[in-house]
Amino acid sequence: MDFKYRWKNGAPPSRDQAAQDGNLLDESQFETPEDHQMAENMARKHLNVPLQTADANTPPLPKAMPEEREDQL
Repeated sequence: MDFKYRWKNGAPPSRDQAAQDGNLLDESQFETPEDHQMAENMARKHLNVPLQTADANTPPLPKAMPEEREDQL
């Protein structure tokens, strides 16, 4: 089965590589980020790898508390 979008490296990645990479498709073929994200999800389904979640780019832990200054103590 052929996929209708261009792959990032010219060929479909392996399942292991696709699960680790953020983007699988060539970004220049899309007009909007929403189109790109929708096609990325279709590509992941095509390769049978987990879909990326909406918060995949945010760190799981909150930012560290700023250090307290000595003059405030």
